[in-house]
Amino acid sequence: MRIPIFWTIIAAVIGVVLVGIVGVSLIQPDQPLVTAAGFDRDEITPNADGENDVANFTYDLTRNATVSILLQDADGTTYTFRDSQERIPQSYTVQFGGVVDGFVLPDEVLGGTVERRLLPDGDYTWELVAEASDGEIVTFDGSLAVRDADVPLPDIVTFTVSNPVFTPNQDGRTDRVEINVYVAKADAEVSVVLIGEDGQEIPISSRKEGNTSGDEQRHPFDYEGGIDLNAEPPPDGTYIIRATATDDEGQRVSATSELTIQDGGKPFAEIVAQAVGVDVVFVTMPYDERFFSDAEHMGDLVEMPDDPAAFAATDITMNVGDMLVFMLTVENYSDVPIRTTWPPPGTVYQQDQRPAAMGQNDSPGAWRIGIECDASKSSYPYRWAIGTEDVLITEVVSEDEVYYYLPPNTRSVVWGAIRFTEIDATRNPQTCYAGLIHEDVALSERNSRVGPRSVELVEIESTSGE
Repeated sequence: MRIPIFWTIIAAVIGVVLVGIVGVSLIQPDQPLVTAAGFDRDEITPNADGENDVANFTYDLTRNATVSILLQDADGTTYTFRDSQERIPQSYTVQFGGVVDGFVLPDEVLGGTVERRLLPDGDYTWELVAEASDGEIVTFDGSLAVRDADVPLPDIVTFTVSNPVFTPNQDGRTDRVEINVYVAKADAEVSVVLIGEDGQEIPISSRKEGNTSGDEQRHPFDYEGGIDLNAEPPPDGTYIIRATATDDEGQRVSATSELTIQDGGKPFAEIVAQAVGVDVVFVTMPYDERFFSDAEHMGDLVEMPDDPAAFAATDITMNVGDMLVFMLTVENYSDVPIRTTWPPPGTVYQQDQRPAAMGQNDSPGAWRIGIECDASKSSYPYRWAIGTEDVLITEVVSEDEVYYYLPPNTRSVVWGAIRFTEIDATRNPQTCYAGLIHEDVALSERNSRVGPRSVELVEIESTSGE
């Protein structure tokens, strides 16, 4: 009986496989999971002096396994150098400088969390434990002495965050977080990071100029969310601030604190063009004493210009003692509210008055419209809020503390006046213009010298009858 060719082929394949298995087992017989393990010396002195600081630990793995390297002192306390690390079959060499996973000595009180720490001086038994996926466990052990390891720990004695709620939007309120780290060891390297829910770390820069005392153990850090670099801050949410101190021996201590980011965002605003005509309307009006304002009394507000002829870009000639009235439109085109401060639109300044005369000095982080002329003795000496109360939103902090904000993606009309009472002969006519000022932050080029107009002052001719 003739055997079908199909079965002949199957038998040949099986034969080849069997021969291969037998051949491999003869050439490469079963090997133990770990063929060798040990340190290349019996003693280390991990004091960062460059001599005998480290020992090399070598082991050979023949199959995939999880590997742990442990050390035990004479009292039976176990320290972890490597804990259940996944490894593939090959030879490994790792340097050991006496640093193991963090531990705290009996009766020891520390400010931070010890992540890595030098072993105390003593004689130790080391053990390598390798466990294969099939459950096989192999161990190797030996001895190692640690000497001259009496090295101070870079403990974080003090870790403070200036404010737990952080609003990086350049409104002058909790725009920055001041972080102070005091480390027990002078030469430790200190870093601070912001950690989000996704585990991403954002480095926070140290503030070298802030350490005016010259104390090498004090490390100040400053965080503004990247706003100063025109970057968007991290999304609103709760984050962890982690400070880490590391010394030359590899010891590492950390400390953490929560930080909540809210109302964050880069503010953007500009003086926008009118629907028709000039960017900044300038007109003249006679002055009346009812408009007079100071810190004790707020006078009447001047009316908003509504004459269509005022939108023309014509030069202005006005009598001394009259008012130069302006009007323009501000747009907050960002996604965050922008803060402003008084006096309100419509306020009339005397030529020699400044915002302080109205009871309002510069307010860091506030946006205001300013008017400046060539004869002005300071930058944008006349300033107004960027909206009226019916447009602005308010935040009442206390009876004496109320903050005003122009909402996101909102436009507002601003107007006001200056009463000119003196002529500067060297600057007459002079050019007057507007600016949108982010006080103590910026006056951008696009928001400066907006709508320049020539303004000439003339004396009123007196008349007398006979």
